[in-house]
Amino acid sequence: MGSIGEAIDIKMEIFEANEDNYGGVTVNMQKEEPMDSHTFHTMLRASLSHWRLKGKKGVWIKLPIELAHLVDAAVKEGFWYHHAEATYLMLVYWIPHETPHTLPANASHRVGIGAFVLNDDGQGEDICTAAVREVQEETGIETEFVELLAFRQSHKSFFGKSDLFFICMLKPLNFTIHKQDSEIEEAKWMPIEEYAAQPKLNQSELSKTIAKICVAKKQKQYTGFSALPTTTGHSSKKSYIYSNI
Repeated sequence: MGSIGEAIDIKMEIFEANEDNYGGVTVNMQKEEPMDSHTFHTMLRASLSHWRLKGKKGVWIKLPIELAHLVDAAVKEGFWYHHAEATYLMLVYWIPHETPHTLPANASHRVGIGAFVLNDDGQGEDICTAAVREVQEETGIETEFVELLAFRQSHKSFFGKSDLFFICMLKPLNFTIHKQDSEIEEAKWMPIEEYAAQPKLNQSELSKTIAKICVAKKQKQYTGFSALPTTTGHSSKKSYIYSNI
């Protein structure tokens, strides 16, 4: 008489996480939900396997100070410290170990830079050098800084910090695009009017405002801020003041 084996599907419990816009997830642990280290470690390993199968990259865990006893289990699994505030600790993990992580470092402010590259045919660190570097890394286009067109400030954005976003105008020194696939989806030259008319720019007031500024600049109806080398009273190291004088 034979026996029949029964397959049992065991599903491990995983953490709830919020997906971000960069292929990562964030777990916000609640102090009202106490957890022992063994249970935490078991759920963490199951969760990492789940996120790895989903192609996720960065994993952020925000631990309130009341759950500080879970840090050891997270570190043993490969997490490292990102930053700490008075009431919590942020731990981070990079799933695709075969590639260098692109997780931002902690800071009091986050600075984002958008570059508007305008050539003579109308195609479309320090802030001025960072803009040049970012364009070169992501598109292969070598540029030189021309002007700071505008900037936007918002509060309590990235890890509760202030967010500064600068729009820079650059002049291209070459025109052949070599797109960095890991960072951007598409890169191409286009007339500024075509850029400004894209439907997706109407999805936010910021995008529409940037487009208007870029068009006005091309039509010579707008003056931005040039980078003027200077020093401070505290250091002789060169820095920049941005002025349209």
